[in-house]
Amino acid sequence: MAKLSKKQKAAAELDGEKLYGIEEALKMLRDMASKKFDETVEVAMNLGVDPRHADQMVRGMVSLPAGTGKEMKVAVFAKGDKADEALAAGADKVGAEDLMEDMQAGNLNYDRVIATPDMMGVVGRLGKVLGPKGLMPNPKLGTVTPNVAQAVKDAKGGQVEFRVEKMGIIHSGIGKLSFKDADLKANFKALTDAIVKAKPSGAKGKYVRKVTVTSTMGPGLKVDLAEVEGA
Repeated sequence: MAKLSKKQKAAAELDGEKLYGIEEALKMLRDMASKKFDETVEVAMNLGVDPRHADQMVRGMVSLPAGTGKEMKVAVFAKGDKADEALAAGADKVGAEDLMEDMQAGNLNYDRVIATPDMMGVVGRLGKVLGPKGLMPNPKLGTVTPNVAQAVKDAKGGQVEFRVEKMGIIHSGIGKLSFKDADLKANFKALTDAIVKAKPSGAKGKYVRKVTVTSTMGPGLKVDLAEVEGA
């Protein structure tokens, strides 16, 4: 049996029920982190909702003030001047029917897909391809818009989508362990505030039930709900 490292032993001995302030949690994750790569810091929020019901779905976009530390790949469906604007804003791929065919062929290595309203007839044919990957452009999320340049800049600048999963949990990255504490705290606050504000009309009882912060290789640490506005 392989011997556990000191960091692995420390993680195994953690009190799974202890509640941490966000600063203390970040310090612990850094203390236990691998030095081999820059781990991503992730937040999981357990919510008192059942997303099988439309009036309990939680979904939205939020701009993380310190960015994500990840390079976002963005595809845009647009023609003419709008296509030029998207390219100038930094889109990785811009097209129309040609882009649709490329995606149908399995080229889906994108983090965000944006479309102008007039292109939705083309994009609609990709529902079975983009839908399961959560990439289908949606006007409620600002990814169907005539202002494609701003949508591309937002995506590249640290805007992330959050969406509740089957068990009522939202997972989202908020940056890298190499970020300053102040930046991770600002991103944590932006994300949790946005999720609290997105509380759906059908949510009954306690909305935010548990918040956990972790890193790629680190343990999950429960965050004191006092750190989450409106929890």
